[in-house]
Amino acid sequence: MDPCCGLLTVSKIPVPLKGISVDVQVKGFVADVSATLKYKNEEQNPLEAVFVFPMDADSAVYSFEALVDGKRIVAEIQEKKEAHQIYDDALTLGQEAFLLEEDDSSGDIFSCSVGNLPPGQEAEVTLAFVRELSVEADGAMRFMLPAVLNPRYTPKDQKKQSVTASIPRASKGSLPYTLELSVSLQSLYRISRVESNCSLTPLQYTKDDKTTAQVFLSPGHRFDRDMELLIYYQDANTPSVSVEGRMPSAEADSLMSKAAMMLSFYPHFPEAEEQSHCGEFIFLIDRSGSMEFNVGNVQNSPRRIDSAKETLLLLLKSLPLGCYFNIFGFGSTFDSFFPESVEYTQKAMDSALEKVKMMSADLGGTEILEPLKYIYSTAGKSGHPRQLFVFTDGDVGNTNQVIAEVTRNADNHRCFVFGIGEGASTALIKGISQAASGTAEFITGKERMQSKALRSLKAALQPAVNNIALRWTLPLGLEAAVVSQLPSAIFTGQRSIVYALLKGKMEETAQGTVFLEYTFKDETFQNQLQFPLQSEKTSRATIHRLAAKSLIMDLEHSRDSCSEEVRKRILETSLQSGVISSLTAYVAVNKDLNQPIQGPLIRRDIPLDYKLYSCSPEMRGRLKASAGKRLWRFLLRWFSPQPEEAEQVTSEVLESHLLKLISLQNADGSWTLSSSLASVLGTSEANLKAKIPNPGLDPAVWATVLAVIWLYTSAAEQRQEWELLEGKAVEWVKGKAGAALSDCVRAGNVLLKASVDAAVFGL
Repeated sequence: MDPCCGLLTVSKIPVPLKGISVDVQVKGFVADVSATLKYKNEEQNPLEAVFVFPMDADSAVYSFEALVDGKRIVAEIQEKKEAHQIYDDALTLGQEAFLLEEDDSSGDIFSCSVGNLPPGQEAEVTLAFVRELSVEADGAMRFMLPAVLNPRYTPKDQKKQSVTASIPRASKGSLPYTLELSVSLQSLYRISRVESNCSLTPLQYTKDDKTTAQVFLSPGHRFDRDMELLIYYQDANTPSVSVEGRMPSAEADSLMSKAAMMLSFYPHFPEAEEQSHCGEFIFLIDRSGSMEFNVGNVQNSPRRIDSAKETLLLLLKSLPLGCYFNIFGFGSTFDSFFPESVEYTQKAMDSALEKVKMMSADLGGTEILEPLKYIYSTAGKSGHPRQLFVFTDGDVGNTNQVIAEVTRNADNHRCFVFGIGEGASTALIKGISQAASGTAEFITGKERMQSKALRSLKAALQPAVNNIALRWTLPLGLEAAVVSQLPSAIFTGQRSIVYALLKGKMEETAQGTVFLEYTFKDETFQNQLQFPLQSEKTSRATIHRLAAKSLIMDLEHSRDSCSEEVRKRILETSLQSGVISSLTAYVAVNKDLNQPIQGPLIRRDIPLDYKLYSCSPEMRGRLKASAGKRLWRFLLRWFSPQPEEAEQVTSEVLESHLLKLISLQNADGSWTLSSSLASVLGTSEANLKAKIPNPGLDPAVWATVLAVIWLYTSAAEQRQEWELLEGKAVEWVKGKAGAALSDCVRAGNVLLKASVDAAVFGL
C-alpha cells in the first residue's frame, strides 16, 4: 500500500499512549469534561510522544496538568511563542516537559506533546474543557466526543501542509489504546433517556425524581469513531438564566472578577400563513473524492454523495415558485448548473434534477474557497435575499481563510452548512454558518440529512429578524454588559445563547429582568426572563469560561482579527480566563528530576484509527483515475466499514416510495395523474381515473389530494422532510379545486382507506 495513504502497517514499535479515560459532567445543556491520556515508555530511549487529535471548535479548554511518579505538575497558560520556547529549552536541558496547543490552521485540531519521557516511566496528562450542548431537531441535547480526524486537503496555493497529513494511521481494528468514559447527568428537569452510537451500560438514576443519573461506556471500547450521546430531558427547551459568582482570586477588572450570566432564549413568533415567494437559493455541493465514502461507520450507512443528492431533490421540490436558484459543485475545480441563478420554474427544476442524477464525487480535492469567491463576486437578484446552502465533509486545510472570506461577505447573504460524515470539521461548519447568520448541522451514522436540511430551509424562508437588542431591569448600582455578540439571526423555536457580566454589588434576595427584543415583519416582539440575583458558587467557573471562549471566537473571526488591538484583547482574555486561544498554549516542566534525562530523544506520533477516507485527496484521485470501475468498487468495499451489499441497500433507499412520490411533484406543488403516481399509491392509473369524484374536476387536483393524503397516512414519521412541499401542494389545490375540494378529500380517504382531517386542506 502506498505510504501516502497514511496507513500504519503491522509495526513492532510500541505506541506510548496506552489508554484514554474521560469523565463528563453534564449539567443542563453544558458539559464539563476531563480527559486523561495514559502514557508508558516501553523503549530504551527517552521519547517525545505527540498526539494530534480533534476537538469540537466550541470547546473551551481551560486546564492541563501532568501526573508523574505521584507528583502533580500543573501547566501554565502562556503566549504560544513563549510556551514553545519554554518547552524546547526544557527538552534541550534534558528536562521532562508537556505542551498543549490549538493548531494554527484550525480551531478544532489540538496537539499534546509529552517530551523527554524516560524509559520505563508512566505518565498521565489531563486536559479539561467545557462546551455547550447543541439542540437537535427532536429536542435532544447532543454531546460529541470526536475521535475521527480526517486528513485535511491542502490547497494548491498553500505551501505548508496540514498537520493531519503526517498523522500515522493504525490498521483497521488495531488501534492500540482504549477509551473509558463515564457520564454524570444533572438537570432541573427529569432525564427521560440517553441514546448513543456506542454501547452503553443501562442508565442509572441517582435520585428518585430522575433529575440526576449516570451512565458508562461499555468496557473495551476502541476510540475508533466519534462517540455521540443524545440526552433527552422532559420540558427542557424553556428559557433560562444561570448566574455564576465572581472568582475571588481573579485579576481586578478582568472578565473573571465579575459575576457571569448565561441567558438561554427560545424565541417564538407567528409562522407565515403562506410561503415566501422570494429568495435566491444557491446550493454548493462538495464533489471531492472523499464524498464517495459512507456517511458513518455503521452498517447500511449511505454514501455521502448519495445523501447529498437525495437531499438536493427534496430541497428543490420544496422551493417556492417565484424564487431563483443555482447549484454549484466543487472539488479541485468547480462548476455550476446555470451561468447565473435562474427563476424556479418547472423547466428549470426538471433540468436541474437531471443534472443532480449525474453528479458524482469526481472533482478531486476540497477547494471550497474559490467557488465561494466566485459566488460572492456575482450580483444578487433584487428583492431576493441570497441564501447559501453548503454541503461538505469539511476536509479542508485552509479553514481560517474560508471563514474570513465568508465574514467579509456576511452582509450580503445567510449561510446554512451541513457537515457530512464522521470527522467533518466543526471549525469550518460552525465557523462559516455563524459568520453569515445561518445554522450548522452535522450528519453521521445512519442519520437522514433530509429532516435537518428542511429545518434549515424553513429558517431560510423565514423573514429576517431585525433590531435585536437586550434591555435590562436591575437593582440600583448593578450594571450588565454583554460579553459575546448578540445573535445576528434568530429562528423561531431555536435556542439563542447570550453571555453577560454583572458589575456592582449583588443582593442575594434581589431580582433582575432581561428582555430580548426584536422586530419581525414590522412587529416588535419581546421575550422576558426574570431571575434571582443569587449566584452559584463554584470553583469550576463554567459560565465564565464559556463566556471567555465566546468572546475569543468572536474576536478571532472578526473582520479586523489581525489588528494589534484585537490580538491584544484575545491574548488578555485567554491569559486571564485560562481558556486556550489561537495565540496561547499550556506548558509545564518537571523541574524536580535529580539529573538530566540522557540519551537521544525519539519522536513517536500517536496513531489515529484508519478510515478509507483517511487517504490523502491526491491519492484518492490517483487511485480512482488509475483503477477501472470494477477495481474502484472493490477498493471501496475493501476499506469501507460497510458490508458489500451497502451499495444495493443505498439503491433501495433511493427508490423508496416516499422518494418516488417527491420526485413526481411539479414545481408548482401539484402532482400529475400518472401510472407512476398510481404505483406509489398501490393502485392503477385506470382505477384513479375511475374514482375521480367529479367528471369535470382537473385530474391534477385529484392526484394532488391523493398524494397529500398518502403523505399523512404512509409517511407521517418523515413529516419534517415533506412539510414544505406539502404546504406548497395544499396552497395549489385550494386555488384550483374550489367547492369541489371537500368531495375530493372524502373520496380520497375512501380510496386510500385513510381518515385525514379535511383541516389539512384548510377546510
